[in-house]
Amino acid sequence: MSNDTSLPVETQEILARLRPHLPGCLQKIEHSGLGLRFVFAPFTGAEPAPEVPSSFRADPGLTYVRESEDAAEHRLRQRAEVIITDLYDEARRQWRDAAYVRDLREVIGDAPALWAAYQREATVLATAEAYLRTPEAAHEWPSAIARLVDAQDSTLAAARAFDRRGQDIAEVQDRHLYADLRHSEALIRAGHPEAKNWHIASFSGYGVCSRSEGDEPLAEAVRRRIERQEAHLAKVARLSASVASVPGPRRAG
Repeated sequence: MSNDTSLPVETQEILARLRPHLPGCLQKIEHSGLGLRFVFAPFTGAEPAPEVPSSFRADPGLTYVRESEDAAEHRLRQRAEVIITDLYDEARRQWRDAAYVRDLREVIGDAPALWAAYQREATVLATAEAYLRTPEAAHEWPSAIARLVDAQDSTLAAARAFDRRGQDIAEVQDRHLYADLRHSEALIRAGHPEAKNWHIASFSGYGVCSRSEGDEPLAEAVRRRIERQEAHLAKVARLSASVASVPGPRRAG
């Protein structure tokens, strides 16, 4: 670990006393504005969470001294506690982010392939739904409806497959709720910038009783889409039957 030689003499003395209690991953301490900047080797997230070691509290050169006994020493030791607390807070922040990214990498697995499969099925479903609104569909209505039903089933199956992976990702996001990284940033660092388009509910959203609009699993969103499609088709069938039952104008005898 290297120190900025431009640091004040008092700060250099404090760091000299703190040296036995500093983490091995600390590479440098330097000036940053009005404070200090701590530079660490990159964390993997597999290390134990950084914590101020108990040896710091037991160090006779750093234990508390009353101001009335020695004002200079009191000030130096108070500053030492502030510095080591800030240092380990920053180390913990960086470690939490690294642990978050590490855990995401472990659960993402085949999520990209599952999402691509869902998108293919969803495109087929959208095409089948749109076709029903064309004049050509009237000439093969039963077949067109059958294709829609097949697409609904395939899309729902693909959504359920993605949800199994999505729930794993949501669980990691929930576990690392207090990391500084936003979910999208963590996924980018995990190597998946395309994940910004993935449909991932909150972890609670995958619960049986939590189906709020906008926080539902992908399969639930697809199920609701299918419900709307079927309600629309039922309405079309009902209105078409009503129109067909209306008698036409009578011919003059």
